[in-house]
Amino acid sequence: MIINNWITINKTGIRAGNHILPALDATTGISPEALYTALQCSYPKFYKMDSLCKWAFAATECLLYNNNLASNPDKNRVAVALTTAHGCIDVDKRYQAGIAIPSPALFVYTLPNIMLGEICIRHGIKGEQHCMITGAFDAEELFFTAHGLLSRGMDSCLCGWVDVAEDSYDVCLFWVSKSGTGVNFTAKHLREIYSLR
Repeated sequence: MIINNWITINKTGIRAGNHILPALDATTGISPEALYTALQCSYPKFYKMDSLCKWAFAATECLLYNNNLASNPDKNRVAVALTTAHGCIDVDKRYQAGIAIPSPALFVYTLPNIMLGEICIRHGIKGEQHCMITGAFDAEELFFTAHGLLSRGMDSCLCGWVDVAEDSYDVCLFWVSKSGTGVNFTAKHLREIYSLR
C-alpha cells in the first residue's frame, strides 16, 4: 500500500506531496474560501458549509488538484476515513445559542461526519466511510483504520485529520492506494508527513 499524495494546511502554510498547487493571492492569506477561488471550483453548496466541512472540502480539492488519483472508475471501491478532535463544536455552540428558533441550515452541520458526505457527493465516492473523534492526530489509529478499509476490498482511501476550532485549523490529508508511486503506507510515514507542518 502506498501514500500516493498528501497535503498539510495550518497557520504556518500549505505543504503538498507530489504536485504543484495553484497560486494563492498573497493579500487574502490561507482560508478555505481562498483555496476554493484559486482552484476555480464550481460547487455552490460550498458557501453554505460550516468551517470544518469547508476545510475538509478545500483540502481534498488541493490533494486531487491536477492529478488523476480520484479517477478510479469504480467509486464504490474508494473509502474515506477522517479524524478530528473538535468535530463541529463551533456549529454546536451557535446552534445551542439559537435553540429557541433552531436553524435547519445549522443543524445539518452538527455532526462531524457531514464533512465526509460533502467530499463524497462532490467526487461521487460511494465506498466505506469512517469518521472518528480523537484527542489529537493519531498516526497509528489512522493507519489501522485505512489499512483495514483497503484490506476489506477498497482500492484507495482518502484519509487524514481535519480539525477546526474558532480561528484555529489543522489539516493533513493522504491519498492511499494499493498501487502507484509514493512512499510506503505506514504509521511512521503518516507521522513524519504530519510533522512537516
